[in-house]
Amino acid sequence: MSIKVIHPGLATTIQDLGRPGYYHLGIPISGAMDRLALRSANLLVGNDEGAAGLESVFVGPELEFTQDAMVAVCGAELPPRVDGEPRETWTAFPVKAGQVLSFDFLKGGARAYIAISGGINTEPKLSSRSTYAIGALGGVNGRAVQPGDTLPLGNGAKAVREGLAVPQALRRGPGNPAELRVLPGLYWHRITEQAQKDFFDDTWKVANEADRMGYRFQGGKPLEFVEREQPFGAGADPSNITDACYPYGSVQVPSGTEPIILHRDAVSGGGYFMIGTVISADMDLIGQLQPHTPTNFVQVDMEEALAARQERAATLSAIRETLAGQRA
Repeated sequence: MSIKVIHPGLATTIQDLGRPGYYHLGIPISGAMDRLALRSANLLVGNDEGAAGLESVFVGPELEFTQDAMVAVCGAELPPRVDGEPRETWTAFPVKAGQVLSFDFLKGGARAYIAISGGINTEPKLSSRSTYAIGALGGVNGRAVQPGDTLPLGNGAKAVREGLAVPQALRRGPGNPAELRVLPGLYWHRITEQAQKDFFDDTWKVANEADRMGYRFQGGKPLEFVEREQPFGAGADPSNITDACYPYGSVQVPSGTEPIILHRDAVSGGGYFMIGTVISADMDLIGQLQPHTPTNFVQVDMEEALAARQERAATLSAIRETLAGQRA
């Protein structure tokens, strides 16, 4: 029971919800950059929400099925086709043995999540099948999929009907311009009040350097630092600090010019100050940003961040309940 990779698309990797618990050892969580999309796709095909699927960036793969399966594609608007016939995104559809799943041109977003009933059943590494290519963990021999790969499928998916769909109102995307909510961090005091204001007032654009490790942004005013004598162990640039841990979503601004948001495959520490952290509720949105997308950072406090997390959890609960109602 497997699928054959005819063409891998662009940077297509196997991802589940990641491998938490090893960040203190320098091993990032990895996993889907848009976790809500992966969860939704898995629910549509009857899998456990954390089952491994495929994450494709901009260009979808071409896959030949050796068994009948149910498939769903969520996240980016990357229209699927079965033997050339179009299918809907965010909707469960069957693919029969011998048929080929391919994709049309990208219409919106950046990363599509392809869930297949049974889930991809490659060997877990540190309790996850997620691909962390830099560390050669997970995926197919620690790498992205390639032509000729055979991807094994698991068993145990619940039976679902064709046409099961996530309603439009529950499909979350970043918008244009995108808005990312940021909680100022421990080093917020290192820039002037005017620089603090400018960071949130300016409209930034996603740079070409945007991948699973981090997203760079350009176009805003350079940040002005409060003068100080650099402490022992920090570099000479005012954006340098004595090495510290990096949280997921932390916003670095090397030399005060171009913010970088660290994402699922990011390093766990280093010597750049962090202006703040993108809240957990908005981390999924980053993975759907294309280069040159205008983006505004929005300042929030802890109470607002926690409320946003509850709202995101409520959205996921609504998806579960809606799909359960459609199955009934």
